[in-house]
This record gives sequence, C-alpha cells and structure tokens, in this order.
Amino acid sequence: MKSKSLLVISGVAISTLLYLIYLAATFESPEGTTTIVIPPPALQVVEPDPEPIPVPQPPVVEITPEPDPEVEEPLIEPVEVEVAVEPELEELPQSEVIELPDLNNSDSFAFERLRQLQSGVAILAYLKDEQIIRRFVVLVDNISKGNLPQSNLPYKAIPGEMPVSSIDENLFVMDVEGFTRFDKLVDAVAALDARQAMAVYRLFSPLFQQAYAEIGYRDVNFDITLRRAIRNVLNTDEIEGPFQLVKPSVMYLYADADIENMADVQKQIIRLGPENAEKLKTQLRQFLQQL
Repeated sequence: MKSKSLLVISGVAISTLLYLIYLAATFESPEGTTTIVIPPPALQVVEPDPEPIPVPQPPVVEITPEPDPEVEEPLIEPVEVEVAVEPELEELPQSEVIELPDLNNSDSFAFERLRQLQSGVAILAYLKDEQIIRRFVVLVDNISKGNLPQSNLPYKAIPGEMPVSSIDENLFVMDVEGFTRFDKLVDAVAALDARQAMAVYRLFSPLFQQAYAEIGYRDVNFDITLRRAIRNVLNTDEIEGPFQLVKPSVMYLYADADIENMADVQKQIIRLGPENAEKLKTQLRQFLQQL
C-alpha cells in the first residue's frame, strides 16, 4: 500500500515537470509591446553661484527735527573755574654754619650769643662769667632730682637776706616784701623769646652733652634731663601764705612739715612769691613746648 502511494506521487511530479518544460519552449513575446531601456543617470555638475550684482542703495537723508518754537531752550551760562596758581618758591637762604669752640673756651662765645637775645643783656647781669655751660648742666641735673645745689651755680646770689618778722623766739613769718628781691631776675627770664632761647640751646647742645658726659652721664640724652627738671618746677603746688618759719640753726625752715618735706627746688619756688612763680612757670611751659 505504501509502495503504491509513492508511485502515484512520483507520477504527478514527473507530469508537472514535463508541462513546465513545454510552456517554456512554446513561449513568444506579445506583439505591440516595446522594451524600454532605462539609461543610468547622468552626472550633474554644480556650477558656483554667480557673484551677486550690487544693488544701489538709496541715499540716506538725515532729518534734523526743527525746534518747537513754543519751547524755549534753557540758556546755559559758562561756569568760571578758578584755577589756583602755585606761587613760585623763593630760594631759602642757606643756614649759617657755625663752628663751636671747645668746652674749656666756650664762655665768651656763649655770652656773645646770649647778648643777642631779647632781654639777653639783662640775663647776663645775673650770670657768673666762667664755665657757664658746665655750671648750667650741674644745676639742671640737680633740679631734675628735686635738689638745689648750694655751690657751682651758674647765677650770682641775689643780694640781701630774706626778710622775716618775729612772732616769738622760735617762730617767724616770711615777709611778702622779700618776694620783690627776685622781680628783676624773673622779669628778665620771662621777657626771653622762647624760640630764640631754644635756638641758642640747640646751638650749644653738643657742648651741653659733653659737659653732661663729664659728670658721668655718657649714655643719657641731656634733653631728657632738662625736661624732667622743668616739670619738677612746674609741679610746684600753689600755696598761700603767710609762711611761718623756724630757725633751729643757721638756716630758716618752714614750720609747716608738709612744705618743709617738699623738694628743695620747689621750696625755693615758693620763696619767689606767687606772682614771680607764675611768671617763671609760664616761660618754662613755652620753652618745654619748643623742646
């Protein structure tokens, strides 16, 4: 049965193959038809764009708006600018070069400079005439410590003694008339021009410093000592009299212990009297400002 089926299938396949061969052998093209051959596309050449032809532009016409006749333009006035003109600088005279003498021979030179000061002649009448710079340095050094030396002073002793009135055998009162003994000296000092006095001091500064080194202060600026001395005088309190005194020995002493315990230089300022003390302080303040 199986063999019979295979035979039938084989026969159908052979018949179909033979029929296809027959159709191929007997096939003819139909009449009236045209065979179209499509050629390959031609190459396209791209030419560059021609340069653009410039198009003439119309002229630009500037239109200036006409001012409105009804509106008035503000009037701007020119502002005057003041230009400061610097004055021409005048040539300053060259400072005088002064050669200082040596310390041992400086008295005559120092006195000549003092004589040129305002009220200098009056000051010279109270000064000793030898070793004036050394004596001044010793005085300043002592005052800076609150002391008042009894020797080697640069000024002469004020003539006369301090007038006193006796209360009893042990108690005295200082007379105010004694203050006038110092009037001329204090007035001469007060009349000095502080700037001129400072100029003379600066001129002699090397000699002051040399004299200060001689008494053992080689590394100390004399200006510092002078400032301290001036402040000791300025720090003297204003004390109203009358001043009572005692005389346990040759010297008078203040009966008030508070006054007697003050520094020696301050007790001497009190003996000048309140008016003279204030004149001296005023001059020293001006000098201290210059220093």
